[in-house]
Amino acid sequence: MEIVHVIEQLNAFYGTVRWHHRRDGLTELIQTILSQQTTDVNSLRPYTELRHRHGDWSAIHALSHAELSDAIRVAGLAQRKATYILATLDVAATCQPAYSIEFLANQSPQAAMAWLTQIPGIGPKTAACVLMFAYGMPLTPVDTHVARLCTRLALVPQRTATSIQSELESRVPDHLKYAFHVHLIRLGREVCHAQTPHCGMCPLQEECPSAQPRGHHV
Repeated sequence: MEIVHVIEQLNAFYGTVRWHHRRDGLTELIQTILSQQTTDVNSLRPYTELRHRHGDWSAIHALSHAELSDAIRVAGLAQRKATYILATLDVAATCQPAYSIEFLANQSPQAAMAWLTQIPGIGPKTAACVLMFAYGMPLTPVDTHVARLCTRLALVPQRTATSIQSELESRVPDHLKYAFHVHLIRLGREVCHAQTPHCGMCPLQEECPSAQPRGHHV
């Protein structure tokens, strides 16, 4: 199945999506760290409480590792995420102006990716998510949903998420990358589940090599 055809089918099913600005880059980055391996609800709540209780990033940066871990415990993996957040704020504190990474908006996607991924704990998926959502950069973040769907649809060989992301960067047209990501995330969450995909509800069932007969679940 061709990637452009997949996007066209999902545009018809879900409606056309276009990028819109949501948050500044540092907010996007911290929230993306919090969202790793948890739900949106469980990542938004500690972020909101952190900002309400401590205010600006400099005050949050001043927290000890133990204090920050306790504050974000509901997001899961609190010890690891606290380490990544403090490492991120260590770097952000040296930017001009401090605690702003908005200069990345004027960099090429490749340069911005290189800058972000030198921060401990920030991998290609997290960096691509931040740059796409904060600045509309044409990138293809690959999480477990995107990797699973790309494999089931036979869009790419079965590989690691990082290698899939690298391949998609060259194969998905720049002007369609945002729609590709958003649609596959939604399809993965609502229909093409890891254990029990609802193939009969999927707009791609007729052409999907992994699809089950209508009315059946895996």
